[in-house]
Amino acid sequence: MTRQSISLTAPNEEWLKNQVNAEEFSSKSEAINYLIKQARSREEYYEFVREKIDKGEKSGFAKKQTREEMLAEFKKDLPNV
Repeated sequence: MTRQSISLTAPNEEWLKNQVNAEEFSSKSEAINYLIKQARSREEYYEFVREKIDKGEKSGFAKKQTREEMLAEFKKDLPNV
């Protein structure tokens, strides 16, 4: 693992100290790594959603369906419960 030197604002430093003191994390490094992992995961999720929205927008307009037809179409892909 590489070592980094970072500067923190006073409120962030205080929050990190409190997290370690409350034993939420064993060290400040562990807390920082956890937060970065969460941010990366969120970024990946947002990219996934953006791709789905893009695909939906490019697919064009949906055919006009009645409520019953739409419900039947949704249900056909569900497992029988």
